[in-house]
Amino acid sequence: MFRTMKQLFAPTNKDLRQRILFTLGALMIFIIGTGIRVPGTQDIAGSLGFLELVNAMGGGALKRFSIFALGVMPYITASIIMQLLQMDIIPYFSELTKQGPTGRQKLNQITRYMGIIFAFIEGYAFSFAFLGSAASAFEHLYVATIMTAGTSFLLWLGDQITQKGIGNGISLIIMAGILDTLPQMFVEAFQGLVVNSSISQILGIGLFILFVLVYFLIVIGVIWVQEADRKIPIQYANKSTTAYGSEASYMPVKINAAGVVPVIFASSLLAIPATIASFLKNEGFQNFVNQYLTFSTPVGFVIYVILIFLFGYFYTFIQMKPDEFAKNLQQNGGYIPGIRPGKDTENYLSYVLSRLTVVGCIFLIIIAGLPIGFTALVNAFENVSLSSNVTIGGTGLLIVVGVALETYKQLEGSILSRSYKKGYKRR
Repeated sequence: MFRTMKQLFAPTNKDLRQRILFTLGALMIFIIGTGIRVPGTQDIAGSLGFLELVNAMGGGALKRFSIFALGVMPYITASIIMQLLQMDIIPYFSELTKQGPTGRQKLNQITRYMGIIFAFIEGYAFSFAFLGSAASAFEHLYVATIMTAGTSFLLWLGDQITQKGIGNGISLIIMAGILDTLPQMFVEAFQGLVVNSSISQILGIGLFILFVLVYFLIVIGVIWVQEADRKIPIQYANKSTTAYGSEASYMPVKINAAGVVPVIFASSLLAIPATIASFLKNEGFQNFVNQYLTFSTPVGFVIYVILIFLFGYFYTFIQMKPDEFAKNLQQNGGYIPGIRPGKDTENYLSYVLSRLTVVGCIFLIIIAGLPIGFTALVNAFENVSLSSNVTIGGTGLLIVVGVALETYKQLEGSILSRSYKKGYKRR
């Protein structure tokens, strides 16, 4: 890492430093925009409940009713739906996936249009939920239009980062929003444990230090799991297997191949009853949702865990596609040593993927359950009162670590490729 940073400041990498500065400048525009409130609105008081994930990804923009309140979540939702529709559900989308770069460009364009439509629908729903029926239809439309424009601008800004900066623009915007809330979280943790706590100051300082240490230990654990993979050896019939043969080929299979998508799926599905309850204003249905379909209740947490596990399996096999991999491997003259090509290879890959997915889903459940367990633990102590913003683990941490690792790998790859080109020219 230190070598990469040293090479980054070499005179030959001036353009790369400019790309990094452009990325930081674009993200700064996003952070400033999260503080600009939609005209005629006020900060949302109290807890957001199932919308806390959206608020965290947007750097607290939803709670401020900012112009960037929706963030890029409508686009993320559209992307997930498009991935599902490409599974031979709609033949047109399936054909586009087989057309190479041209097909991917069309799919991206459709996804963006779908994301903007979702943004308008969500913006109108949020304006109705938080402004209430006292506001006129024109006011709801006005707020929804501004919030949709904010999401459209962020999609454009993400494209600019991807083309002129470093890393994936959309992912970096999400990461920046989550990181923007971290300093305030540590400040509130210090105030709750040391300044405003009824326990002794020495004990409060010790608890705060323990909180920081545990937080960073969880970060290290997430990095370790995110980078862990199972290497399946691949041998090709046209390559020599002698001592003088070529290097062995491997297919790396990550432990957490599904990423954070299962958690987002599960959160979104559990959010549907709460959304319906907020519109119906039916006291009986609201009580049922609050007792059985929220993360903080035992029944709701069990349902949340089951959904993460099911979506983890489903999405992993959609991404990896053992049947297609076995078919392509056989067509290219490849095979797994000790495994027959064809159906046996597919069964072997499915078996390996199933075992790894169990570990990956357990990891996701632990990360997603840490904030819930931490909140329950804090509430058990009467002498300690922490803000709901103070938490440990969670989906946001997983996103930040994943995006940071991918961005660093891209930066390292760019520097290494330049070094290879430089060495080749010298020859």
